[in-house]
This record gives sequence, C-alpha cells and structure tokens, in this order.
Amino acid sequence: MPLPLLPGNSFNRNVGKEKFHKSQHWGFCNNVMMLVSEEKPGIGGEPLLGQKIKPKCTIYPQGDGSDVPSWVAFDKQVLSFDAYLEEEVPDKSQTNYRIRYYKIYYYPEDDTIQVNEPEVKNSGLPQGTSIRRHRITLPPPDEDQFYTVYHFNVGTEVVFYGRIFKIYDCDTFTRNFLSKLGVKVNPPVQCPEDPYIKIRREILERVEPLRPYESFDTRKQFLQYHGKVLRFFCLWDDSVSMLGDRRELILHYYLCDDTIEIKELLPDNSGRDPMKMFLRRSKLPKYGHTRVYQPGQITDRTVLNLYGDLKRNQEDGYLLDKYKLGKVDQEFYKDCDLSLGVTINVWGRKVLLYDCDEFTKSYYKSKYGIENFTSVSCKPPSPPPKIERKFPPYNGFGSEEDSLRNCIGLKPTPHRKNFKQFMEKDRYGSESNILRFFAKLDTEKYTDLDRIFVISYYLADGTISVFEPIENNSGVTGGMFLKRSRVKKPGQPVFKSELSEYFKAEEFYVGVTVNVNGYLFRLLNADEYTLKYMEQNVDKYPFSDFERSLQKVKQEESRSRELKQVFRAADCKHTKMVDYNTFRDIVMTFTHGNLSEQEFITIARHYRVPEETCPDGDFLLGLAQEKFKKNFFENFDRIIYACGYEDREKKNVLPTKDIKRLCKSFRLPLTDDLLESLLSRFENSEKQIDYKSFFSTLDWRKNPMPELRAQEYLKERCEDVWLGMPSPIPAKNIDYFTFLKDTVGLEEE
Repeated sequence: MPLPLLPGNSFNRNVGKEKFHKSQHWGFCNNVMMLVSEEKPGIGGEPLLGQKIKPKCTIYPQGDGSDVPSWVAFDKQVLSFDAYLEEEVPDKSQTNYRIRYYKIYYYPEDDTIQVNEPEVKNSGLPQGTSIRRHRITLPPPDEDQFYTVYHFNVGTEVVFYGRIFKIYDCDTFTRNFLSKLGVKVNPPVQCPEDPYIKIRREILERVEPLRPYESFDTRKQFLQYHGKVLRFFCLWDDSVSMLGDRRELILHYYLCDDTIEIKELLPDNSGRDPMKMFLRRSKLPKYGHTRVYQPGQITDRTVLNLYGDLKRNQEDGYLLDKYKLGKVDQEFYKDCDLSLGVTINVWGRKVLLYDCDEFTKSYYKSKYGIENFTSVSCKPPSPPPKIERKFPPYNGFGSEEDSLRNCIGLKPTPHRKNFKQFMEKDRYGSESNILRFFAKLDTEKYTDLDRIFVISYYLADGTISVFEPIENNSGVTGGMFLKRSRVKKPGQPVFKSELSEYFKAEEFYVGVTVNVNGYLFRLLNADEYTLKYMEQNVDKYPFSDFERSLQKVKQEESRSRELKQVFRAADCKHTKMVDYNTFRDIVMTFTHGNLSEQEFITIARHYRVPEETCPDGDFLLGLAQEKFKKNFFENFDRIIYACGYEDREKKNVLPTKDIKRLCKSFRLPLTDDLLESLLSRFENSEKQIDYKSFFSTLDWRKNPMPELRAQEYLKERCEDVWLGMPSPIPAKNIDYFTFLKDTVGLEEE
C-alpha cells in the first residue's frame, strides 16, 4: 500500500532539480497554428506518462570515452554501402528488367543518408545523385522513426521511398565501424549483372567498324606521371673492342611517354669530347633493326588509296586499311623491362643496369611489389701488373733530380720543388724559419779542437750552410765553410738509380754528432728561436718534450733524499737557486747519463730564473740624444715654455700623460718604447714629472752625453752569419727548489 503524500511521509523528488519550465503545446506547421502537445515533454523537459519522444541525435554506443556531441565524435566519417536495384523496363523487346548499381552513404553525425548512382558510359539513363542527403523515415507502419546505423548490414534490404535497395558489400572502414558497435557484418553477396549491359558488350565485340579510326588518348598518363623520371646507373663495357674502355652511363626513363634518354659520365681528363647526350630522348626498341626504315613506314595507319579532288575536299580524300596488313610491329622497352642486373640493347650496345635512385626503388616497390634492390657489382677486372720502370744510374752531371727528368720524358722538364713548403717556411717578419746550432769539430787534430762553427738549417727547402766566425790572430781564415746546399746522408753510393737521402730537420738537436760531407760536427747549443721551435713541435723533436724529459728524472725517485742533500749543500746562502753548471753536474750525475743534452737544456730552460734586461739610464739618454742629433731637433726651450703654460699652479711638475702628449705634439723623433722608458725614469710616486729637469737633461747641446760605441761588425756578413754568438749556457741561475717539488715532491719549509 503506497504512503499518502503527506508531510513527513513522502520523498522530495525535486531535490537537486533546477529546470521547472513548462513546454509550449502550441506551434505552427505550414504557417498554420495547431496543437503540437503530443511531441512536447512535460515540466522540466521530462516525458509524460506513456509518451514516446522521437530521437533527435545519432544513436551510438555509450562507451568509456568522453561524452561529446555526435557532430564532433563522427565528424568527416561516412559509412559506404554498395547496393543494387532491380528496375522493370517498359519496353521488353530486349530485357524484362535492368540492374542499377548505387552507392549508399550514411553519415553517423546526424543520421542523414545520400544515394548516388555511378555514371556508366552510354547507359541512356539519368545518373548521379539519386537521393540527396537528408534523414529518411522507415517504411510503414514505422514512418514516425528514422533510419539509424543499426538498420544497415550486408545482405539486407532497405526501402527508400518505396524503392528496395539490396546491399551486397561495404568498404573496410564501414565493416570495422559496425564491428565496434557489436553488429555482426555478413560476408559480401554476389551482385547480379545487368542483362542490357551484357547484351550491349557482346554486340560491340562482334561489330567491327568499317573505318578503323583509332584514338590513342595519352593525356591521363601524361597528367599522372608528368615530371616523374626513373633513373638507373648503367655500365657499357666496351673494353673487348680495339681502343674501347668501360663507360659509365645514366639512363632516364620518362613515365609520362615511355621514352628513354642516356647521359654519359665522363671523368676528368678522359680525352673524350664532352657530349651532353649518349642517346637522345626517344622510344628505345628492344631489338635493333637491321635496316633503316623510310619516313612514314612506321605508323599506326596504312593509306590504301586517294580519291576525289584534294584541293576541294581534303578531309575525306583517302582510304585506310582497317586490317593493317603492312604495319611494322616494333616492340619498345617499358618500365616493366627495366630492373637491376638486366642488360638492355641500346642500338647494338649491351648496357648493364647495376643501380638506381630512391624514387625508382619506391616506384617499383609500390607498383610491382619488388623488395630486393641489391646493387650489382661491376668492378673492373684487376689490371695487369705494371712493369717496373728501371732508370739508368746517375752519371755525375748536374743534380740527381735533373738527370732523372732526362730519363722520364723525351722533352726534359725542370724538377718541381715543394712550393707549398717554401711558402709556409719562408722568412716572414721576425720569424726566420732557420734553425741555427753552435757546433765544434769532432776531431783528434789539436789545431781544430777550438774551431767554432754555426750550422744553419733552412726549413723552407731543407738546405744547410756552415759558417765559421772570424777570429783575429787565430791562424784560421774563417768565413763561409759550406755554402747553402742540401747535404746527403753518409754511406750512400754516388752512382745509383734511386735518389739520395738528405738530412732532415728532425735529425738536428743539441748533443748529436752529424756528418756533413765527411766532417763530424757536434752540436753544442742553439739559438732562442731554434729551441722554442723544437719545444713547440715535440712530435718531431721528442728530446724537447718537457714531460718526457722530466719523467726520466722521476725514475730515480729512490735516490730523492740524496738529491735533496746535494742541492742544499750547493746552496749555502739558501737562495733556492744554483748556477747552471752546478745544476747540470748534479742532474747528470743523478740520472747516470740517461738524459741527453737536448733533454737537459729543455729542463733547464723551464726552471731558469729570469734575468733583468732593462738598460741603464745613461744608455737611454745617450740613445735619445743620438736620435735628436740625427734629426737636428733643438726645440727644447719651446717645449719647456709650453709646459709652463700648462702648469697653471706653477709647481714645475706635470702629469706623465700631459708630458707624453706634448712630446707627441712637438714630434720628438723617439719611438714609443724609448719614450715610455725615459718617462718612467723621471716620474715620481704621484705619476708626475719635473718637466724642466726632464727636457734639460735631453738637451744634447747643454748636457751632452758620452757618445755610444758603434757595434763591431764582422768583416764578412751574409744571411748565414749569426750576429751575436749565443751564450755557452742557456741560463745563469736555475730554480732548483721548484725542480725538486715537481720531481720528488719537496715541500716548502
């Protein structure tokens, strides 16, 4: 027994409800006002008791996805069904019925349906869109409902406005869509053939036209494949014929008209004329003809006879042979005839296709299903072994290179030197690119023991020169000992076919003994540029590698305590440095002669104590006055007057920068370095200079300085002369404390 609707005994069914509107029961239909309450819901949009509202949206399964509108979920999705219709023919002289084929398109987004009939050529029926897109109602008695997706399936019939359409197939998308909805899609049904089309096809096959005017429409092929070309890499091996060789070719096959062109790849300096085309673009016959055809002989039509007045009636003035009795059949190459490894006939030449490009591979893969595109190996056969060419031995006339050039060609040509090496290693600015070494003769003659030589190695061309400095009252003439030339290594025969080996720059370093034309020279030292060059190129001069040299000292780590004691005993004043000779005696004794002279010099240069090379004040003043004398500069009083004008406070001093500016304005004939040195000598702690004292000291008339002694030049000067002989030692003092820290780990006390 239900409870009465009394307060406290009923449930509030409107809890949470927000819509309480009442639907409109009056409306307009064809501009006539009428009652439409049967299709309107009740209060709040809820259906009344026993009311059945027609659906307004597409029916689709309620899944786990987002609740989106159907016009969004099924946008641009169309179900396609293939159907046919049996239509009765009024005139039954030929057939009783016709079969018409249709395409039924169903749009799930709004349940609309469209029916199209594909056009058939010469069918005599109006075709195209049979039913435009809209919602279609079900046949009676369910005309108040519309077709949904569940009404369609393969093998079923649908009725559209009294016309029965039989569905016999659908596309893949439609089949998958229905399967996801849970609909079991039936297999395709065989479609009957239209009897009228069958009869018409049989008639056309039996009938032969009286005049065979055949039309060859190639526009479709042209529009589809215009600009698409297959490219094959080819080889024509003509090495078997006289003066023949292997020719690299590129074959282009034009898909738009089935023509072929071939280009030839000519290597550089091949000796052949540069031809653009090996074969002009045309159709290539498979079997080259044995004779030349006359113009008009190869044609698709054969003219039997002419009739009528050609001047008045030129259109119908000839008869054609419909049987084509005199037609010349000629088969041309197609794209299906070309593949990798195939040899084609190019007018009698056997051309091998060994590779192709990526577009060609994709074309054959999509059209013919070919997957294997392995390139064919077409390496040339190994050439026969070359006969070793023997040259006659050197005869002693001229250089070995010139004598060899006479044997290479009929017309002698000069020997080509290494121009790149010459440009890279030629003198440039302050870099001479000359390695100079201080050497002595390694001989037992007492008179030659004290002779000193300068050996210069020119990196530009590998030549060597030896110069002996001139010493007065030495009994030796001195001067050029060996002119600049290349020096052969000892122990080589003079008259031989091969070129001689000459000394290289890597074979010169301090401590080595070199044999220069029978004279043994021991290299004692090198100039600063040579030592720096060797340290910068440790790959060629391993003895100048500091890390490698220091590692040899670290190998004697077991005697580190003894080494520390010896250095401390040698440094009595605790200055943490010793002189060069003491450092050399200790290190050479400690390493038992494992270090070469070049390695020891590298270590000594690294730990040397820098020397002060700043010139004294008198020398700078004398050098400045020499400049003033040469340029006749005497405007010191005017400069002092200008400085007094700048000195407004009358302190007799000016800042250094102002003095420098005035010197520049009066154009003092001094270099920037010399002027900076002079100003630094006279400035005080506040960066100011007493200008009267400064310019009075520079005045060479009032305060002349002693004249500088001219540098004594050697009597014989040339580019091989080493002006200013190097010091016997590379440094005066060596920082042994840092050396010990790097080798044995000494800590500062």
